[in-house]
Amino acid sequence: MNARAYKPIETGHLPDTRELLHTGGDSRILTVSGFNEYGCGPSPDSEIYTFGSSTASTISPAGFAAADALRQRLVAKPDATVYDREFGRIRRELTSLCGLGDLDRLELLFTASGTDTHLIASRLTGPDHIIMVEGAETGRGVATALAGRHFSTRSPYAEGLTAGEPLAGAAPARLSEISIRTADGEPRGGQEIDDEIAKQVSTLAKNGRRILLVLVDVSKSGMIAPSPACAADLKARFPQFVDVLVDACQFRMAPSTLKAYLECGFMVALTGSKFLTGPTFSGALLIPGTVRRQKTPAGLTAYASRFEWPERMRFGFSGIGVNFGLLLRWEAAMAELRTFRGIPDQQIKDFLKKFAAAIRRRLETDTNLETLTVPIIRRLPDENGWDQLQTIFPFRLRKNGIRLSVEETSRIHILLQKDLSSLSSHPVAALRCSLGQPISCGTGGSALRMCASARLAAEGQNHADRIILRAFSVFDKIDLLLDAL
Repeated sequence: MNARAYKPIETGHLPDTRELLHTGGDSRILTVSGFNEYGCGPSPDSEIYTFGSSTASTISPAGFAAADALRQRLVAKPDATVYDREFGRIRRELTSLCGLGDLDRLELLFTASGTDTHLIASRLTGPDHIIMVEGAETGRGVATALAGRHFSTRSPYAEGLTAGEPLAGAAPARLSEISIRTADGEPRGGQEIDDEIAKQVSTLAKNGRRILLVLVDVSKSGMIAPSPACAADLKARFPQFVDVLVDACQFRMAPSTLKAYLECGFMVALTGSKFLTGPTFSGALLIPGTVRRQKTPAGLTAYASRFEWPERMRFGFSGIGVNFGLLLRWEAAMAELRTFRGIPDQQIKDFLKKFAAAIRRRLETDTNLETLTVPIIRRLPDENGWDQLQTIFPFRLRKNGIRLSVEETSRIHILLQKDLSSLSSHPVAALRCSLGQPISCGTGGSALRMCASARLAAEGQNHADRIILRAFSVFDKIDLLLDAL
């Protein structure tokens, strides 16, 4: 590998906030169009209907204001000392807002994306074998990252990488992917999934293999797998051989759920860019004190700076870069989290129940739409919190009773984001709408996703009916597009 090291932003100089928000990530963070790979720009866009939080969201005015205010504070002295101090502040507030202040020896490090978080978790624990759910339900590049390989040609602190090549000093782990849906897109039974995973873990552990088990909470289509109870049982049965990473990059969980995972000894990967609707490419990894980890894993200087890690984990780690883009993205995400945590749980539940009931009614009555089944959500602890409610609603598209192809569904997804008033006088033609990107349903084609988010829950405290009408307008535009096919 002939990687060229670079700093996303040189210390001593800061571009404007819009430019900073699109720096310090992998090759997905900025395209030639000025938008990231998910179609999100660096500025607020009040005209777009944002229901795509399972993929990405355009930054909100409040999020942008928070990021811009931080940049204004940084501009006088944009150096590593200030960078370290500001991430320390965000680390403390994130820990507090998640109700984790009383957990002993909890570590929290920041990463440029959820994919980076998986790579770092794998390198820190050094497994021989990784077991995860199928990549179509997690994210492109996640399996490659977990196996200790570069997943892009560019990382936060290096460019000229070769995607698929092992990290320096890394012995790539073997990897097993478990299907959680059948070939036609329907969910497999939870017990069936648990039994398959338990059988693999038991065999590997008895052969002395170190295992990293990845529990997805929630997947792209809204599932949790394996069950938290299964993961906890396997870790208890094979404590010397099993580490568990909870892929909670959607961050669709209450503080009690997050704390329960950590108290089980599970690592947890989060992002500020899905449910929270912060800018894309903002990850975090929570590591409980019971997790055994390698002291100085090799190959991570391309992905992390020591200033993004807590002080107790910095010994022997040489990365000294700064990534002010990452810092500003997390500042924007924290503005969303701060607002969301200020809403009483019962009021969040009331909005989510109302939203879910309305979306289900529309999906059941619109002959162009076909609901993709999502199993009932069961978490640890088994409480009646807002995160027991469904917030991702996947659906397939049909015309004249025939499911659309993957290509046709992708085309609809792109057209939803465009003002098509020049092609049609229908009122919804001009609407610009974002949904979760199409996901694979095996032989059943692909599905789009209508999503609730923390931002919508906050707005929904006073304007729930308006949000539901917007969502119905998105479905109306889908119907219009299907008629034009």
